[in-house]
Amino acid sequence: MKISKVYRYDVVILGAGLAGLRAATELARKFGDKVKVGIVSKVQLMRAHSVCAEGGTAAVLRPEEGDSFELHAWDTIKGSDFLADQDVVFRFVKMMPYEILLLDHWGIPWARRPDGKINARPFGGHSFFRTVFAQDKTGFFEMQTLYDTLMKFSNYDRHDEVFATHIIMKDGKFAGLTAIDLVRGEAVVFTGKVLIIATGGAGRLYGFTTYSHSVTGDGLAMAYRVGIPLKDMEFIQFHPTGIVPSGILVTEGARGEGGYLRNNRGERFMKKYAPSKMELAPRDIVSRAEMTEIEEGRGFKGPDGLDYVHLDLTHLGKAKILERLPLIRELAIKFAGVDPIEEPIPVRPVAHYSMGGIHANIDGQVMWDAEKVVENVFVAGEAACLSLHGANRLGSNSTAECLVWGRITGELAGQYAIANDFTFKEEEVLQEAEKEFRRIEELLNRDGEESPYKIRKELQRTMDLNVGVFRTRDGLEKAMNKIKELKERFKKVGVKDKNLVWNTDLVFTLETEFLLDLAEVVAMGALLREESRGGHFRRDFPRRDDEKWLKHTLAFRKEDGSPKYDYIPVNITYWKPVERKY
Repeated sequence: MKISKVYRYDVVILGAGLAGLRAATELARKFGDKVKVGIVSKVQLMRAHSVCAEGGTAAVLRPEEGDSFELHAWDTIKGSDFLADQDVVFRFVKMMPYEILLLDHWGIPWARRPDGKINARPFGGHSFFRTVFAQDKTGFFEMQTLYDTLMKFSNYDRHDEVFATHIIMKDGKFAGLTAIDLVRGEAVVFTGKVLIIATGGAGRLYGFTTYSHSVTGDGLAMAYRVGIPLKDMEFIQFHPTGIVPSGILVTEGARGEGGYLRNNRGERFMKKYAPSKMELAPRDIVSRAEMTEIEEGRGFKGPDGLDYVHLDLTHLGKAKILERLPLIRELAIKFAGVDPIEEPIPVRPVAHYSMGGIHANIDGQVMWDAEKVVENVFVAGEAACLSLHGANRLGSNSTAECLVWGRITGELAGQYAIANDFTFKEEEVLQEAEKEFRRIEELLNRDGEESPYKIRKELQRTMDLNVGVFRTRDGLEKAMNKIKELKERFKKVGVKDKNLVWNTDLVFTLETEFLLDLAEVVAMGALLREESRGGHFRRDFPRRDDEKWLKHTLAFRKEDGSPKYDYIPVNITYWKPVERKY
């Protein structure tokens, strides 16, 4: 594969979801044509997974009605099972109101109260109505607003449907990015003074998931492969309401608007698990409650072992559902064959979010270890682990995180780009790029006996069975053994399509390789953490253990490709951990 083009930018943004677009808009409005930006996205810009965010975005907008920064911070820290870095949380809650009002200024159609003020709904784990929303399509409207705003500027180039494969580092700094332009079938290289990684999570590790098929942890895996540690990857969030059998998300807003969870006896079973919060307890607690009901025989029989409970919206009435939850009604009709105005929706816990991600500091600057920063690489959104969410994210804090650290990293990247010159010769970067393209060419030309499709399916089945809501040593060891087997089999994988133009066969294979690396990090981290905290629940260690495990996990890639682990302290600046009750 010969390199067809080399693109040179001040700032390269990898990923064009909420975090990537917010970074791009900040660069544009703060620096204008002084900073040239390249936005690299594996999908068409408005098809990033962020458009699937439904329920809303959290912010303190009503202090006069009883909300406060301290209350939002406490809810987030308690929700995180005290693994969140508390300085990060306070920076987040104080910046968020500005983001809501800025989007309002830019034209987003926030829902309104009768008095004309921006409306908000309750969300799980929050003790105040602070989840601002636009029907049940909040992510889509946020993306559209940022996209519309970005189009007012001219300091950027879009590279849609360009699949990145490798981050080039030189002397501990970002130097370039290799990618395949799928539309043209070309090998291309991006060079820049700064990189912002905004590639989202790794939800396609699982088969039953809310994630789009494009969410395969590319940025996480590429960072991991060049020596950057991944933090807290064992903490996976399972959302309580995935439609059976597709896994498509039913927003927490459905419960925020008053929906009930019922078992096969018609009981609102959450009164046994979180009597003060009921259906609006944090997601890890609700998901475990649902799985307990199902395992103890109080669920409904579903296809392929996907037993479920009911999400009942019928008592809300037609008018409220059509006003507040029109997308949910459409999804339920199309994918479950039920109209929620008339009958309940079949739901069960579904893989939904990665609390872990690329290790970064409070500014979103990527870290080599506990102390040393990567000078010119930033990360924002779900790809990052700052750590804002700790062991369990509260609903509506994720879109908010994308906005806050999209803004922060965009501004810091622009400042860096203006203050610094290119430090590497283009020939040095191209030499590294050629090595990566030779690797891809070898894979492309290989007539292997193994199928990447079978390998990924087996990987997802393993993760669903053994690294789910409930975990055990035996299950995690089975997962580790299977992942190692799949990594060996991947060495014999073949790519049938040999043409580079829109080669989805090759992309799927490279994505599967990314997922195998990440699955190993998740499963081994979960095996080592012998406690239960937030989204990580060990049946053989069912209690939180602050004495041994009040710390963040760092996973580093060894030369043989396997992970090694280190641990760093949680930044506790305001509240000491207490028992988490709802």
